[in-house]
Amino acid sequence: MPERPMRADARRNYERILAAAAAAIAQDGAEASLEEIARRAGVGSATLHRHFPSRQALLETVFRDKVETLCAEAHDLAADPDTGRALVVWLRAVVTHAVSNRGLATSLMRGSLEGDPTLGATCHTMITNAGGELLARAREAGAVRADVEIVDLLTLANAIALASEQEPDGATQAGRLLDLALNGVRPGRAP
Repeated sequence: MPERPMRADARRNYERILAAAAAAIAQDGAEASLEEIARRAGVGSATLHRHFPSRQALLETVFRDKVETLCAEAHDLAADPDTGRALVVWLRAVVTHAVSNRGLATSLMRGSLEGDPTLGATCHTMITNAGGELLARAREAGAVRADVEIVDLLTLANAIALASEQEPDGATQAGRLLDLALNGVRPGRAP
């Protein structure tokens, strides 16, 4: 039996909870208070739990939503005629995404027995495929070396994010480090 569509007010609450959870995770990490998330969303604790029966369910939904947004951005950037720029813009988005997760992946792995055991692999595949398409276009246009692989770029982005996520302005720091990694440290190679 198919699920009934959500009422408009329930849908708004659901979306506000997701937005509040993403903001709380970016600020306080994956252990952000559920009560604080409900408060930020302007809903009661019962409403939060009606939509997300467990912390794990909320964290999984936030993570999946963020990955889908990241992949949609890659799809939109695929239309950019400057393929090298499109790839760099997307890698910046990957770093920002990773910095804002603040322990989310680790928390999801700890709770994988009660949650979706395929979430990590599914999201990894989605991101790899989305970035792979941008890389292939950039490689074809000669904007990227032929030996660069998407896994290399994602590993680099993830390492930068991990090194920056606890900094007060982690996204800015991560963007700077990404620029250094992509452009080198030689004079005249600034972004």
